[in-house]
Amino acid sequence: MKKLGFGLMRLPLNDKENPADVDVEQVKKMVDLFLAKGFTYFDTAWMYHAFASENVAKTALVDRHPRDSFTLATKLHISFVESLEDRDRIFNAQLEKTGAGYFDYYLLHGIEAESLPKYEKFDCFSWLQDKKAQGLVKHAGFSFHDTPELLDEILTKHPEVEFVQLQVNYLDWESEWIQSRACYEMATKHGKPVVVMEPVKGGTLAKVPEQAEKLFRDHAPEMSVPSWAIRFAASLDNVMMVLSGMSSVAQLEDNTGYMQDFRPLTEEEKALCRRAADIINGQVEIPCTGCSYCTEGCPQHIAIPQYFSLYNEDMREHLEEKGWTANFGNYESLTGKFGRAGDCIECGQCEGVCPQHLPVIEHLKAVSKHYDRK
Repeated sequence: MKKLGFGLMRLPLNDKENPADVDVEQVKKMVDLFLAKGFTYFDTAWMYHAFASENVAKTALVDRHPRDSFTLATKLHISFVESLEDRDRIFNAQLEKTGAGYFDYYLLHGIEAESLPKYEKFDCFSWLQDKKAQGLVKHAGFSFHDTPELLDEILTKHPEVEFVQLQVNYLDWESEWIQSRACYEMATKHGKPVVVMEPVKGGTLAKVPEQAEKLFRDHAPEMSVPSWAIRFAASLDNVMMVLSGMSSVAQLEDNTGYMQDFRPLTEEEKALCRRAADIINGQVEIPCTGCSYCTEGCPQHIAIPQYFSLYNEDMREHLEEKGWTANFGNYESLTGKFGRAGDCIECGQCEGVCPQHLPVIEHLKAVSKHYDRK
């Protein structure tokens, strides 16, 4: 397979404030173009796009293309499982929603220290192997957000797992929190191929500070800024697939353009990525990837990722010193439909599900101080 996968997590929307209102007609065009260029891997999950992503996969992909022309991955998140029966209930619903008949890749979703005991309690690893034995799953794996030590423990206990999905990008490569390098090396040690998620870190590496962008433009002016992030991940020997959550035809054309005949980065180009990471790390206030896991259960209906994005833009160039920016208007517009940052009741559910392990509550206080002032 070509190393670029189509992540069905950040699809184009008709209503930007309603994640379930996907622009299906545009997605159809994107799917057709993706397949026409020889790419085959599609990745979705039970809760993506407010539980609509798997339905979109059926409408835009499965119903319109031969089943052997693509591979489809989806996932089971333990937060929706409260009984042994729930596993099959969700899996059967996924088969119905996608119409796929079987899944080429199936993952236990977002394993970390807090969720692992529940995955073990409901015997999800054995359950997934049963699905594989039944021919309903071709390849079994899991996505992971935690330490390399825990990854070592899981892979030692469950050698039957065939692949691991990890957050890998040049910004997090040496991060003490994400530990991209260490987790990648642990998967490699166990002989497990890696599927990369968040190679562009939720768009952070698509729009980098001017100084970092100049490094890339001076070296290869024809290459887009996000291409550096995706090619960095794809250049790793043990990476079998790099997922990109594409939101427009233009993004898809750019990604497939440089990944169709992929050329790994040179050592000089890898060094440029490390230099860019140093620059970016000095300017990103809140390293949120915009996955929106935090918003599903927020009792105050706060648009956490959107607020963090606005705040990062204002902080990047020290715009707080100007007193007001256009993002104040954007923030007010969002609060017409969502709770304000200052409405947070500190219940902590957001921090419990954040794959980046961010102190969301404290960050919301900073956002509120910035935007909720009179």
